[in-house]
Amino acid sequence: MERFRCRAVVLSTLDYGESDKVATLLTDERGRLSAFANGARKSKRRFAGVLEPFTLIDARLVQTRGDLVRLEGAEVLDSFGELRLDIARVARASYAVELLRELCRDHEPHPDLFALLVRLLEALARRGAGAEGLMRFELAALAMAGLMPRLDRCARCGRPPGTDSLFDPEHGGLVCPGCAAGMSARMSPAAARALAALQQEGGWSA
Repeated sequence: MERFRCRAVVLSTLDYGESDKVATLLTDERGRLSAFANGARKSKRRFAGVLEPFTLIDARLVQTRGDLVRLEGAEVLDSFGELRLDIARVARASYAVELLRELCRDHEPHPDLFALLVRLLEALARRGAGAEGLMRFELAALAMAGLMPRLDRCARCGRPPGTDSLFDPEHGGLVCPGCAAGMSARMSPAAARALAALQQEGGWSA
């Protein structure tokens, strides 16, 4: 049995039984964790306000056996309360945590993705990170996860995709009409150029 503590962002929670919760956390040192919070639905002292989605916490955890982790307690480091006052910012934060929940694997550290998410939540709390900012965040997250789409040339043959741009998720980027598969979706040339420009700028900031 190993006790440890780390910073974590709450990605989601699920009620379990009559009084417990299972929290999905993105931690700074151990990647994504599913943590069992015993009595979290009843204990106001141990878990008051700490298991709300996209809350940054200092978590006290115990690894008992296998991949099972128990959340013994936590303190709120930042609730990013201002972003919760605007439904549009709540929607962006919800999309961001859902994206990282899918990109990260259990117990696989992603400190760069953790830091990226915290910066986005800070920006949303300051009324920043609009539609373009969220797109920059998405491209940066995909790059860090090794899943950046190819936007400057055909993802299959390497030639310029041409004016009739198509996006093929199976091959991970734009494709020319000659290489397009049945699942390809049309993308306007302006949208393709804008995404490629954002991609080439590199990095992300609020």
